[in-house]
Amino acid sequence: MTTERIGPPLIGGEREMLRAFLDYHRATLAMKCDDLSDEDLRRRSMPPSTLSLLGLVRHMAEVERAWFRRVIDAEDVPLVWSDEEDYQAAYDPGSATSSEAFDAWRAEVEHSRRIELAAPSLDVTGHQARWGEDVSLRMVMMHMIHEYARHNGHADLLREGVDGTVGA
Repeated sequence: MTTERIGPPLIGGEREMLRAFLDYHRATLAMKCDDLSDEDLRRRSMPPSTLSLLGLVRHMAEVERAWFRRVIDAEDVPLVWSDEEDYQAAYDPGSATSSEAFDAWRAEVEHSRRIELAAPSLDVTGHQARWGEDVSLRMVMMHMIHEYARHNGHADLLREGVDGTVGA
């Protein structure tokens, strides 16, 4: 599968730009995983790290769920991969398949998009229990862009280690 990645606009409103940059980074993660086997997606970076492309996809499903559904929408839903609130559990895919990981991630991305589109403004707030503070949708979208950008750097190095593919 080849992921279509659309560059963000050079001119636009704040919400349009945030949405476009977030979708750009979401597509970048998917693109880094294109055409790889489950075995390739499980390949770890280097001992003792357990970081893998499959683990990153699973982690980003957790992050999408946590920030949009649990914080902004105040849904009482568990984490995707852990019943004990262990965000690190996502990094260890165990026997999970890429289709399971990508199905969960895509479902969470769709939930996130619906929540963002339904919000009347970027000033909508939700409570971030781990921080003990309220946060705006604007901050959540900025944080998500930061989270994807950081992990896409990891994904670039992981992909290079699998088959030598580098670049944006």
